[in-house]
Amino acid sequence: MKVTDTAPSPIGYGRQDIRDEDVEAVVRVLRADRLTQGPALADFEDGLRGISGAAHAVALNSGSAALQLSMAALGIGSGSVVITSANTFLASATAALWCGAEVEFVDIDPATLNFDLDDLEARLARGPVDAVLAVHFAGLPCAMQRLLALKQRYGFRLIEDACHAFGAMYMDFDTPVQVGGLVDVDATVLSFHAVKLLTTGEGGAVLTHDAKVADRVRRLRHHGLASDPAARPFPSSSDCPSWFNPMFELGGNFRLSDLGAALGSSQLPRLKDSLASRRSQARRYDEAFEQGRFPGLIQPPRQPGHAWHLYVLRCEHDERDALMAFLAERGIGTQLHYYPVPMQPYFMERYGAPHVPQAEFYARRALSIPLYQGLARIDQVRVIDALDTWCHMRSTN
Repeated sequence: MKVTDTAPSPIGYGRQDIRDEDVEAVVRVLRADRLTQGPALADFEDGLRGISGAAHAVALNSGSAALQLSMAALGIGSGSVVITSANTFLASATAALWCGAEVEFVDIDPATLNFDLDDLEARLARGPVDAVLAVHFAGLPCAMQRLLALKQRYGFRLIEDACHAFGAMYMDFDTPVQVGGLVDVDATVLSFHAVKLLTTGEGGAVLTHDAKVADRVRRLRHHGLASDPAARPFPSSSDCPSWFNPMFELGGNFRLSDLGAALGSSQLPRLKDSLASRRSQARRYDEAFEQGRFPGLIQPPRQPGHAWHLYVLRCEHDERDALMAFLAERGIGTQLHYYPVPMQPYFMERYGAPHVPQAEFYARRALSIPLYQGLARIDQVRVIDALDTWCHMRSTN
């Protein structure tokens, strides 16, 4: 009998975690009366409030929608200026443009990979800014105490892009605080994309402590429609009848289906276990660094409250593309998070060449390696061994 070698199974940089109870939750909705705008959505929003400590949670069909509607609900529009990080996903910036605002980018701090707060403060001192979108990159929260002090001084709206950071903790207060739990933050945005800590397939949410913001996001997600006892369909009417849905402003369909909501509710009880799994995997990579197995690579920043959506290595030299190809040949998937947004062709044409040297330097060397709940230990060992081989091969050449 001829024996043939079989290639090992490919390992993606991220993957959804779907279990039998998740499938059963979705099937229950499929067999129920309503696939959308039903009770599963309200149940999911209740769960988000309970786990985050936010007073209000509004679930939407994507994190991008949550970014856009949170800005709109806070009055960001034509003539507004929004500042965000150069190292983020496109939606952090395009959400502001969809609202009619203009975007400015702050360079990153190489010690945290979040935006440089000194750079931000210098920009705030030069002129008015309507909103700051603070990106908690890879699951590591920004220094919120300083951001809140800047907000008080300069009067901008503060929105958290916590799409990487559901379940993370702010550690720069006397007592650690859950992301979404700060009353003085105007809105916190979450994403439930497939590779996130919790998934609804596609989905997102706005957390806020401001009832008016929550109400407006709800209205915008449903075509600008809202019930109002004083609204009348015809001049001769007295009260608003049940069949009349008055439209008060231009909105859209940004609703999360009950299928997605049921999937999210099923996953919420596992949030602590999912965080623990990712933190355990991050520690395993850290231990390989401590053992000296990765010469030529730089560890990602860390703090106890890190949610570890991503584990982002950096090469000491401009060798990232070669390392990515080396790992791909061994069935190991990786990704860049992110190519600087202001260097994208659209933004270059709109605003000209940016000055974000740290973000550019980072993007030439950064690589996200596999990290997700359900990553088998044997597969993580494969990743570690492949990185070890690469590093020592390069160090001896």
